[in-house]
Amino acid sequence: MEAGVVLKMQGICMTFPGVKALDNASLTLKKGEIRALMGENGAGKSTLIKCLTGVNKFEAGEIYLDGFDGPIVNKDTMDAQSKGIATVYQEVNLCPNLSVAENLYIGREPLTKLGTVNRKMMNKKAADLMRELELDLDVTKNLEEYSLALQQMIAIARAVDMDSKVLILDEPTSSLDDREVEKLFQMMRRLKNKGVGIIFVTHFLEQVYAVCDGITVLRNGQLVGEYEIAELPRVKLVAAMMGKDFDDLASIKKEGGSDRSNAPVYLEASGMSHAGTIRPFDLNIRKGEVVGLTGLLGSGRSELARVIYGADRNQTGSLKVNGKEVKIKNPIDAMNLGMGLLPDDRKAEGIIADLSVRENIILAVQAKLGIMKRIPMAKQIEITDKFIDLLQIKTASRETLVKQLSGGNQQKVILARWLATNPDFLILDEPTRGIDIGTKTEIQKLVLQLADEGKSLIFISSEIEEMLRTCNRMAVLRDGVKVGEIDENDMTQMGVMKAIAGGEHDE
Repeated sequence: MEAGVVLKMQGICMTFPGVKALDNASLTLKKGEIRALMGENGAGKSTLIKCLTGVNKFEAGEIYLDGFDGPIVNKDTMDAQSKGIATVYQEVNLCPNLSVAENLYIGREPLTKLGTVNRKMMNKKAADLMRELELDLDVTKNLEEYSLALQQMIAIARAVDMDSKVLILDEPTSSLDDREVEKLFQMMRRLKNKGVGIIFVTHFLEQVYAVCDGITVLRNGQLVGEYEIAELPRVKLVAAMMGKDFDDLASIKKEGGSDRSNAPVYLEASGMSHAGTIRPFDLNIRKGEVVGLTGLLGSGRSELARVIYGADRNQTGSLKVNGKEVKIKNPIDAMNLGMGLLPDDRKAEGIIADLSVRENIILAVQAKLGIMKRIPMAKQIEITDKFIDLLQIKTASRETLVKQLSGGNQQKVILARWLATNPDFLILDEPTRGIDIGTKTEIQKLVLQLADEGKSLIFISSEIEEMLRTCNRMAVLRDGVKVGEIDENDMTQMGVMKAIAGGEHDE
């Protein structure tokens, strides 16, 4: 292994049933380096880390670690830990009802000559460690008495005290505020100065450029490249993650639709926010307008939509519908106002797998009527057959369990559920993810058709091309903040990617 390198993963291949999760993926980490591991959802970041820490068994490739003569394979996370590879996850996996010291030394407590836990020694060692890492806290207090940020730091301190050569931080900042993030960065820099190699998995671009030395980018399970931070400006990082080349960024105009700039305003959000997910934002949507929400995964696109719909209750701000202020405390309030939300995770939040296609389609209409007003079976059949025909849902019958349908047809069933309520406003969150190109085109055409009928829509997609085809304008989000809007005249691939990246104009 090259001098100064602490970890080298090369040619890693890993297959899940029917999916090549990693295809010849690689990562190199130097001693005393903070390296960002970047990629969109499904790029293979988590899978690569799990291969390193022994959670996943990979089929091909080698892992080399400083201090070992040949390639290593970790049997499990304990094996990885014993070799000096520690991981701190987004969810702190410590014991809140134990003291800080007990959490730091759980499973490796100092013992007295009688074989009992030497609490005095354990508390002293814990206090010394906290001082060394410049953390001001009482190690005898229970972990639950401290903020999530400090719990995160304690989890890192535990990893450091185990003489880790490699520290993996998996989305550690997603629930921290700016002040807490800066504290974490100070700690990371101190560990870097001690020679620890840190792999930092995050989707926050600002944080990558604030604290990292290098970036490894994965896409579709493959290595796109390994870069020094100075040689990869933000707009090029976004391009690497999304798979866009800069030699063919022709503007793609949508195939239909008309100017909505003079249409009456349907929805007006002012200063709305939800603690920990989305900062205060303003957004207006006109009748018959399709407004796209764009930004990298985790930028706050879905969170903004959920706040408007009442799936996450807003802590600040107000909402007007057709000029009248409304209070949306939960999704049923939104439904009664003529709104619908197609969520991005159709399996977890969309379909009800053990119900039939019919039962899934009539669900929202029934919810609006209430449990006491059952829809007659003849009416259920009429509604279901109408939308099976309209959306060309491929199913053996209306009574087929929805879990037996393909992903694209499941998506159409959820779409049918909301169309059956005849909504005035529809939020479509990644409506074409994971479905075939033919169905994608059908859904894009349907979006334009609904807009032509005067319905207002929010459209969220990771694919810039389909946003350009379907949206009248876009709101840009970054790190939970709405940072701007792009009107129809500036909606080109280059314009959108520069806005996502932070407006840099580096070539």
